[in-house]
Amino acid sequence: MIKSELVLRLSERNPHLYQRDIENVVNTILDEITDALKHGDRVELRGFGAFSAKERDARVGRNPRTGAKVEVSQKLAPQFRAGKEMRYRLNPDGL
Repeated sequence: MIKSELVLRLSERNPHLYQRDIENVVNTILDEITDALKHGDRVELRGFGAFSAKERDARVGRNPRTGAKVEVSQKLAPQFRAGKEMRYRLNPDGL
C-alpha cells in the first residue's frame, strides 16, 4: 500500500472528514516520525511497532560497474521492529 492508497482507504472509512484533511494528518504523522528519527529519538506506536535510527559506520565500498573503491560515509538508517500485537495479527496460529 502506498500513501495515496492509505489516504483513500481512511477517507472511505471516515466519510465525515475531508480527504485533504486526512492527507494532512497522514503527512504530519510521517513527518513527525521522520523528524524524531533524524534527532536520534525512538518512536513507538503501541500494538504496531517501533521505529529507530541505526548508525552505520563509514566503510569502503565498491562501484559495481567499475569495481573501483568508493568511500561511503557514516549515516543513519531507519529500522522498524513490529510490535507484539502486529505479529499476532499476522500469525494468528502463534509465533
